[in-house]
Amino acid sequence: MALSSTPIFLFCTLISYLLSSAQTCSNYTFASNRVFSSCKDLPYLHAYLHWNYFPSTRKAAIAYRASQNYEGWIAWAINPTGAGMVGSQALVAFHNTNGSMTAYPTSITSYNPSMLPGDLSFQVSNISAEYMNNEMTIFALVGPLNETSVDHVWQAGSSVSNGIPQMHSISLANLQSVGYLDFLSG
Repeated sequence: MALSSTPIFLFCTLISYLLSSAQTCSNYTFASNRVFSSCKDLPYLHAYLHWNYFPSTRKAAIAYRASQNYEGWIAWAINPTGAGMVGSQALVAFHNTNGSMTAYPTSITSYNPSMLPGDLSFQVSNISAEYMNNEMTIFALVGPLNETSVDHVWQAGSSVSNGIPQMHSISLANLQSVGYLDFLSG
């Protein structure tokens, strides 16, 4: 590298670092004035999970948000039977053909799921979604849950056809979007 390009390289590296680290879950304010006591920056797909856990009812109010374009979709799921996609109980959101956001639960029973609305193995209420600043957010109240610790999965896809989210990419980031979460300790 030429000596004259070193300052430009350092400047670009610094700007890139500042932009990538500027937004975290802990410094995010919801436009709807919703407040969550806990959050986690998820390691893939520019995604974040916010929650309030209520031990007396074993329920969690969640907000899952992820970077997404207008035509795409997002999903967040709990897998009560193990780690990974198959068996997960998902909340999915996307823009409907009329431009409004649609959000609903769906069970992921295979690697080629229907993605149609359906019942989950736990209750879901108050499900809604919003789209702001190239980011989709799903809000919901889930539970009662059997455990405070769960295997969870999150996902994003680039298209919706006839009101059905289409298959997501099989990039490394999509395939690694799994984790373990304890609603009590984070």
